[in-house]
Amino acid sequence: MGQTNRRTSTWPGFAAVLAVSFSTLQPAIAADGLASEREQLAALARQLDLIDRLAEHAADTAPQERARYHFDYARLRADLKRVRAGLQDYLMPQRAQPRDPVPLTGDYVRRDRADEEPSP
Repeated sequence: MGQTNRRTSTWPGFAAVLAVSFSTLQPAIAADGLASEREQLAALARQLDLIDRLAEHAADTAPQERARYHFDYARLRADLKRVRAGLQDYLMPQRAQPRDPVPLTGDYVRRDRADEEPSP
């Protein structure tokens, strides 16, 4: 019977030690997660720069003859610029609000005007 009382009397102390250790550990984990997120977003921004350079190179080397459908590199590069700006605003915020509500274009297939005319 004496052993039971002793075990129950140490349990609240052990629980308090656990609670204190978890409360001090949580901010460190949150700060590490935030740093990891920032590193991943910075890597994403570098990858967007690479994609932009590849799109510029592809636009310069694309065939110049007129085709019915061709890729709209200018529109892709404009959307990449907006995404990159959003990442930079998050990584180095100047202020918290307002955000740019303009949606991305997203449609990168362009048709020639001659193809849109009705056939006789």
